[in-house]
Amino acid sequence: MARQYLNLPTRPAGLPFSDAVLAGDTLYISGRIGFVPGTMQLPKDAAQEAGYLLDGFAAVLALAKMQMDDLVYLQVFCPDVSLFDCFNREYLRHFHRELPARAFLGSGPLLFGARFEMTGIATRR
Repeated sequence: MARQYLNLPTRPAGLPFSDAVLAGDTLYISGRIGFVPGTMQLPKDAAQEAGYLLDGFAAVLALAKMQMDDLVYLQVFCPDVSLFDCFNREYLRHFHRELPARAFLGSGPLLFGARFEMTGIATRR
């Protein structure tokens, strides 16, 4: 099966992983954090961070000519599970069809002090 390694043009140089790997009709998306676009800074607001994270996912999916509704499985890591409702409010704004299977996992500290990190799998419809 052919593989295509996808990277956003705005990604920082030197990261030791690809943004996503397309294997056949399945896209595997690396863990993403909700940085302010064009920076390696996190917003002060948790809802804004979740929105940036989901927008970043949509951008990676677009590289593979997919959209959020093509996601079939997600894992969300969060060191503060009291942010579950905050995350879900932003999350639901990004889907138009059925929702993917998902885990929302309490975690230890995330890189850069992030509140959320998400990884996922999408398939072409």
